[in-house]
Amino acid sequence: MEQRRAMQSLRPVALLFLLLVEVLLIDGGSLTAAVALAATATAAAGSALVVCAVISARCAPVVPRTRVRTAIRDREQRTAFLPQRDPDAKGRTRPRAPGRALLTAA
Repeated sequence: MEQRRAMQSLRPVALLFLLLVEVLLIDGGSLTAAVALAATATAAAGSALVVCAVISARCAPVVPRTRVRTAIRDREQRTAFLPQRDPDAKGRTRPRAPGRALLTAA
């Protein structure tokens, strides 16, 4: 089953490849053919990305708004905030004021 699905996904790529080879052989490999090849490849890649984005967006499950609100509220309650330091809080010593320079060994 997977091999069949893989072959079906390769059909458009093979068709595009055959069309590009035909264009290159007819034109003789000039600069115009190279630009046309690059433009076609870019367009094909872009359209493939758009198709993948649409398919993945449709496959995502729909979440009810109440569940989203509940999840945000639960996350907020789990978030731990560090208390802001209060230098005057009970049990905290006050920082010392700068005094004279300490004598050091010379």
